[in-house]
Amino acid sequence: MPLSGDLLRLADAVLFPGFPGHTPPDWLRRRLGRGLAGVALFSRNIADAAQVARLTAALRAENPSVLVGVDEESGDVTRLEAATGSSRPGGYALGVVDDVALTESLARDLGHDLARVGITIDFAPSADVNSNPDNPVIGLRAFGADPSLVARHTRAFVRGLQSAGVAACAKHFPGHGDTSVDSHHGVPVVAESGIDDALLPFREAIAEGVKVIMTGHLLVPSYDAERPATLSTKVLTGLLREELGFDGVIITDGIEMAAVAGAYGIGGASARAIAAGADAVCVGGEHADEATAAGIRDAIAAAVTEGLLPEERLADAARRVRELAAWAASSGSPAAPPGGPVTLTGGPATLTGGPVASSGGPAGLPGGPGFGDGEVGLVAARRAVRVTRRSTAPVLPLTTPPYVVELAPEMNLAIDRNTPWGVGAPLSRLLPGTTVVRLVAGQTAGPELERLLGQAAGRPLVVVVRDVHRYAWQSEALRHLLSARPDAVVVEMGLPARSDLGAVHIATYGAARVCGQAAAEALTGSL
Repeated sequence: MPLSGDLLRLADAVLFPGFPGHTPPDWLRRRLGRGLAGVALFSRNIADAAQVARLTAALRAENPSVLVGVDEESGDVTRLEAATGSSRPGGYALGVVDDVALTESLARDLGHDLARVGITIDFAPSADVNSNPDNPVIGLRAFGADPSLVARHTRAFVRGLQSAGVAACAKHFPGHGDTSVDSHHGVPVVAESGIDDALLPFREAIAEGVKVIMTGHLLVPSYDAERPATLSTKVLTGLLREELGFDGVIITDGIEMAAVAGAYGIGGASARAIAAGADAVCVGGEHADEATAAGIRDAIAAAVTEGLLPEERLADAARRVRELAAWAASSGSPAAPPGGPVTLTGGPATLTGGPVASSGGPAGLPGGPGFGDGEVGLVAARRAVRVTRRSTAPVLPLTTPPYVVELAPEMNLAIDRNTPWGVGAPLSRLLPGTTVVRLVAGQTAGPELERLLGQAAGRPLVVVVRDVHRYAWQSEALRHLLSARPDAVVVEMGLPARSDLGAVHIATYGAARVCGQAAAEALTGSL
């Protein structure tokens, strides 16, 4: 039975596909003209601010109500600044500082950047409580491991973004923090004992008026032992709508992820998500083509004709998306001069290594592609640095060019693998002549490390790691290096499980560009 044009248009009214390139392809233009709800931008769509503004203007030329979303959490998960590294630290660093005014200021600054280029939804913040330190996909994306801390910073981030006219999106409902499986690859299970803690930040986000909540592809047996949250009426309608009282837009996490698409296919998972209570389907992180977008639309429409998805439910989803588009069109971004001053509250952060001033410009910090021109991100990164000195010898500040060894693990799919990070580059600008060597798994055998130690003889040694506790090869390489050079400085740019490694241990709580700059300043005494 042929699918009616009206039904296909209704299905399009809940879709947010991705696409390749810096300009919209012809198929996307056609679909927008027929009522496609929105698009999801990824780093492949972003060159610089001027280009993004042209892109979103081209999208609106086809559909003035189009919603444009992006995964811009700041920190490790950045799309705007994937080419340079983020000019703002991520959630965990903000939680370490624990200044809600700072978090709100940073989110407002980010919102102005997004609004200036025509982006209307930010798929942030992560409202997950990272109570499992071995979590493979959340980690530093969360504000922390304490539910109350995460809740207050979630509210602050939502306030900041939405005050700039950009819809915030709390994710990954009902909480991806206490899991040990990456939903890109499998189905994480949320323990019943932790569900109340996991829900607290979402309750607070709803109280703050968050416009969008993103589902997590998580199994929550205490509510539904059979279907992951994205596909569960009990979780999306029963818990999120009825129990928690959320009346905004529910959008799925990437529907092509194995946790949901593995069992039903991308189209089948999309239809079931709408039937369960979702209002919009996000797709295209890995399948950004016309066939995928058309297949999802057709599958949703077919689900209506087959009785799997009531047409009233689909119409209600489309209504909520239209209402969000109307809010975005009427909100607009308040006037905000790029690079203008940012006023923060709170004094210097007192660290184990001494005070860190919460003022000062981004000295020596190269700018991103027209984003993050204000100083609030660097201020936040500096305040998040924690220095632990274990040696009585004067290891810091470094005054001569050091030898830097960076141990680089393979990151999860939420983080753009081409995003630069590290301490070597900013340290080279402060101490010209710095040598930087980066090693990945398989390159840290004993003879190679001995060769590097020989090259580093007579020079300060800095070892940069990222979630060292999660990777045996990093732990072993670090042990080898420290056994030969106990005077080495260790910089942890992931989640620090311990601070007793090296003569001096520096924790940045993130690998954003500004985190590397703040670490380099701590190493040279200019912080």
